[in-house]
Amino acid sequence: MNSDVKTRLLVTASPHIYSSVTVSKLMWAVVIALLPALGGSIYFFGFKALLVIAISTAAAVLFDTLGQLMFKRKVTVEDGSAVITGLLLAFNLPPNVPLWLPIVGAAFATIVVKQFFGGLGHNFINPALGARAFLVASWPTYMTTTWLAPHNGTLSGLSSQALKLCTDAITTATPLNVLKHGSKLLLPGNEPNLLYQHLQSWETIKNLFFGNIGGCLGETSALLLLIGGIFLIATRVIDWRIPLSYLLTVAALVLILPGHKTALLNYILFHLFSGGLMLGAFYMATDYVTSPLTHKGRVIFGIGCGVLTSVIRLWGGYPEGVCYSILLMNVATPLIDRLTLPRVFGTRSKK
Repeated sequence: MNSDVKTRLLVTASPHIYSSVTVSKLMWAVVIALLPALGGSIYFFGFKALLVIAISTAAAVLFDTLGQLMFKRKVTVEDGSAVITGLLLAFNLPPNVPLWLPIVGAAFATIVVKQFFGGLGHNFINPALGARAFLVASWPTYMTTTWLAPHNGTLSGLSSQALKLCTDAITTATPLNVLKHGSKLLLPGNEPNLLYQHLQSWETIKNLFFGNIGGCLGETSALLLLIGGIFLIATRVIDWRIPLSYLLTVAALVLILPGHKTALLNYILFHLFSGGLMLGAFYMATDYVTSPLTHKGRVIFGIGCGVLTSVIRLWGGYPEGVCYSILLMNVATPLIDRLTLPRVFGTRSKK
């Protein structure tokens, strides 16, 4: 082969399909999609929310860089992956946590979950959710009690009339906590079903949808999360199969399985809009690294997340199950990929 041909041919390993879509473009698109929820969290919880988000993001970028230097890898902080990890970690924290907690969580997410396993593209679970699970196990008091009531709202999303039915403990309970432990929060002589009717009223559903309730920083407003999620699907940054199968599975199961139902549509909407379901379905279950590659596998992954979330919410020890359901399905991803690989061209499937 002469020298002219050599300079015009490049021999590399497959795949050979070229795309202008880069990791950096995908990551920064997700950051843009998270901006409405970020703005909402600052509006609802004030300066403390801004401080927690800023510290978590800065710490994630710093520790990710340190991890890459420690393992002598190329520093790729400009690709935005560490920024996403920091933002999602902050979105999974209660607004009034001590300021050292997001720093510890960011260190665990970027160094232990991400860099220990090879860096970007090699982590086996979602880094932000791995850090959240670590923080819940290590400091459960900070992760389950440091809630704040939103601007011009109540933590539970209940009206003042409904709050009169309950003890003072209702002031520190999120909507999912009230659904799970409502009968224990009532003043003597009051009927539990009356509290559940208030909880599933259109007024509470509206608070859940717009975000005028308590909860983790980034999960309070279903509307703002949906805006970002639709943007990601429309720009094909994420695949619609995972969030749709996840949300439909939760809606179907809470309808079928036993629960404190007062009106079926309201009960379904309550579960869809409360907790971290929207945040998990659109922004964390769709993580490229830890979700299946095949279309069929993504549907199975979403259904699995929905089943586990519903089971934990209805019968588990925690009021919320999104974090652990996604983590468990992350671990199952290699098996799902293996079972759903398409037939290789030119071969026959086994009967």
